[in-house]
Amino acid sequence: MKTALLRSAALAGLMMAGGASAHAESLTLYCSADEAWCQQIKTGFEEKTGITVDMTRKSSGETYAQVRAEASNPKGDVWWGGTGDPHLQAAEENLTEEYVSPMRGELHDWAIKQAEAAGNKTIGVYSGALGFGYNKDLLAKNGLPEPKCWADLTKPEFKGQIQIANPNSSGTAYTTLATMVQLMGEDKGFEFMKALHKNVNQYTKSGSAPIKAAGLGETTVGIVFMHDAVAQTAAGFPIVTVAPCEGTGYEIGSMSIIKGARNAEAAKKFYDWALSADMQGKAKDVKSFQLPSNKAATVSELTPDLSTIKLIDYDFKKYGSSEERKRLLGKWDMEVSSLPQ
Repeated sequence: MKTALLRSAALAGLMMAGGASAHAESLTLYCSADEAWCQQIKTGFEEKTGITVDMTRKSSGETYAQVRAEASNPKGDVWWGGTGDPHLQAAEENLTEEYVSPMRGELHDWAIKQAEAAGNKTIGVYSGALGFGYNKDLLAKNGLPEPKCWADLTKPEFKGQIQIANPNSSGTAYTTLATMVQLMGEDKGFEFMKALHKNVNQYTKSGSAPIKAAGLGETTVGIVFMHDAVAQTAAGFPIVTVAPCEGTGYEIGSMSIIKGARNAEAAKKFYDWALSADMQGKAKDVKSFQLPSNKAATVSELTPDLSTIKLIDYDFKKYGSSEERKRLLGKWDMEVSSLPQ
């Protein structure tokens, strides 16, 4: 009963925001999901509330760096989407605000655990497993074996055939690095990253860029979250999605209110709306196939079923901490990216 009342109050507040007084309100949104999804969110919130949204789309690593650089004079109000690790780091560094939404009762446990790990300075909005996708036409053309495991991507025949983002700018790639350390142990994990490096033709800035390149035939394999590979298949590209045989990590895409937000009330309205089933259920309309955090949100049949994927017990708190994140990225810069290819 209490949860229902809180939810009603939150949604009533959103409806009131659609009145004449809300037209003077504005919101600056930093969005770290796919461009089409970010645009859908911007438009949807404007139509729902009458609040004008100034949206900027950047990868989660880039957005974290921007929020940190602007700490003394914040320009953003809400940071939505992108992997949870940099959101946790921002919370630890006091770059984001604590907020407990009345919508929390509608969310999956993993979304709440993300909030609790950050002292309620962030919350989970979607989840998705790490994996890779390959262009089946290029694979056949180049006479390459079908990759089913992480180890397959280090084989000599895949030299120059793989793309992955740079973990300094991309949450997807940082999740890959942290996954290998947890899956294999740090020494073997870095040996894997070094072996993979020999086969990488480009480190992209954005986490989803590698699979988009694979879809266009610019590379054979892209290491991404599986839902991004599924999106390329849904768009008509010859992409096959793979859940690696050894097991894999996953993300909890998150949302945070930026500390010192100039439009704090509008930020809270957005936060509550972004946790609603109606908002989250529309992601599939722009071919975003993550698992939504609201239990009642409509889930596409194309969304990867996490219960069928061998997932590691990803330690979000440790690998989202400022100290560990800086250490691993520094080690990757020194030991991996500096190597010849």
